[in-house]
Amino acid sequence: MTEPGHIWRQIEELMAGAHGQVTLVAPFIKREVLAAIVSALPATVEDIECITRWVPEEVAAGVSDPEIIELAEEDKRLRIALCPSLHAKLYLTGERCLIGSANLTGKATARVPNANIEILVEAPATHPEVIRVLTEIEARAVEATPHMANLVRRQADLLKEHRPTASDQPREEALQGWYPVTRRPEAIYPYYCGRAQFGRSVEAAILRDLALLGMPAGLSETEFSDVIEGRLREIPALQALVAGDRLSNVELQHALQEQTGMTDEQARRTTETIAAWLRYFGRFYTDVGTWEIRHGQELS
Repeated sequence: MTEPGHIWRQIEELMAGAHGQVTLVAPFIKREVLAAIVSALPATVEDIECITRWVPEEVAAGVSDPEIIELAEEDKRLRIALCPSLHAKLYLTGERCLIGSANLTGKATARVPNANIEILVEAPATHPEVIRVLTEIEARAVEATPHMANLVRRQADLLKEHRPTASDQPREEALQGWYPVTRRPEAIYPYYCGRAQFGRSVEAAILRDLALLGMPAGLSETEFSDVIEGRLREIPALQALVAGDRLSNVELQHALQEQTGMTDEQARRTTETIAAWLRYFGRFYTDVGTWEIRHGQELS
């Protein structure tokens, strides 16, 4: 039977012998666990690289803390990077490496009661699979910023406010009923990556859309657009368009009213917003004469 705290002792023992650079890779990282690791590292460690991911639903569920960015501000050895598709867990110090199932959370490391059953196995840092994964991560990861941390936390708080059981819902259920509210889709990515600021009403709309879409931090603009286009194609009222047909504004408004109970004005406004998003993020254009949404791009 695994002893209480066994996983934590493995990590602690690995860190005690560290020197030079330490690399911590885990999708879920809690602030108090990372703080304990950093404080346990000897002075011979000059660089601490931490790769994780920040997804609003996961932060809302309490399994991940974007506030670890504060530790990087306090200890200049620590650098936080984000890899949205990360699922691997590995911890490296020089030539030694622990690989397994354990994230850097209280339950995974058995630093709290009712711990998870986890495993960490030591392997050489030169193992081909370790090198492969680190190479993939390096190619995809981006530096985390305080803006990213703050934005994800605000999205998570919004999800908890509107969907207290968000952590128990599959993504498909969470997306049911989502329709874009941001009237200017071109404003979303600049705000997402911290390049632009907007007034309170525009910011609130963007924050709502990002939160309900479950947009992870650290996506490139192409990745961001691809995610949104995929979400738009899941909107029930757009299924005829997705199947290859044309869709008029009147047909879309009627579909929205039938499926959601929107008023005439709400359906009209939502139709205009959806059309703007499809033009900006999707491969669609609006035929002004008949006000139809069609596949393709408008010729200039």
